[in-house]
Amino acid sequence: MDWTFAATVFFLALGVSFASGLLGIGGGIIMTPLLLYLPPAVGLTPLDMREVAGLTMVQGLFGAASGVLRHNKYGFVSRSLVAYMGSTIAVCSLLGAVLSRSVTADALQAVFAVLAAVAAGLMFLPKREGDKIGHDGSLKFNRPLAIAVAATVGGLGGLVGQGGAFILIPLMLYVLGLPTRLTLGSSLGIVLFSALAGFAGKLGTGQIDLFLAGFLVVGAVPGAQLGGFLSKRVSAGRLRLLLAILILLTAVKMIYELLV
Repeated sequence: MDWTFAATVFFLALGVSFASGLLGIGGGIIMTPLLLYLPPAVGLTPLDMREVAGLTMVQGLFGAASGVLRHNKYGFVSRSLVAYMGSTIAVCSLLGAVLSRSVTADALQAVFAVLAAVAAGLMFLPKREGDKIGHDGSLKFNRPLAIAVAATVGGLGGLVGQGGAFILIPLMLYVLGLPTRLTLGSSLGIVLFSALAGFAGKLGTGQIDLFLAGFLVVGAVPGAQLGGFLSKRVSAGRLRLLLAILILLTAVKMIYELLV
C-alpha cells in the first residue's frame, strides 16, 4: 500500500472522528462510503467491503474512546447510563448479527431506513432540556426504557451491520428525555461497547489492514478530541440541528439505495 493512500486514510479518520467527537456518533455511517468511493475517485486502488468494514471498526473504536474521554472531562458522560445501555446494546448487537442470516438483506435495510427517517423527524422537534440531574449529581433516567431502547437499536443494528448511533441519539433525546450534551457524550461510551466487540472479531479473523489501521488511529484520536472540545462550545440547539441534517441525509441515502 503506498504512502499516498495512507495519508488519505489519516485525513479521512481525522475528519470523521472530528464529527464523531462533535456529535456523539460512532462515525461508521460517514466513514464507510468515504473509504469505498473516495480512493477510486482520486485515482487510488479501491478497497473491498471487507477491508472497509475492518478499517471502519478501527475508526469507530478509537474515535469513540478518544471522544468519550474528552466529553467525560467536561462531565458530559453518565457512567450508569453507559453501563446499562452499553452492555445491552453489545449483547443485542451480537444476537442481531447471528440472526441476520435468516432475514433478507432488503427487508433489514428497509426496517433500518424507516427507523432512520423516524429518527430524523424526531430531531426536528422542539426540545426541552429539562432537569434530569439529581441532587447528588447523578443522572435520572428510566432504566427499563433505556434498556429497551438499547436492545432495539442494538438488535437492528446487528442485523444490518450498523452501530446505530444516529438512531440511538434521537431516541435518547426524545424518548428518554435526556439533556443534549449528556446524550452526545454518553452515546460515545455506549457505542464503545459494540465497537470493542466488533473490533475484537475483525482483528481475530484477520480482517484489518494493520498498516492502514495505524494511520487511521493516528488521525482518529486527535480528531475526536478536537470535535469533543468544540462540542462544548457549540449551543445544544445547533448540535441538534447538525445531527438532524446528518440523520436526514442518511435516511434519504438508505431509502434511495432501496429504490434503485
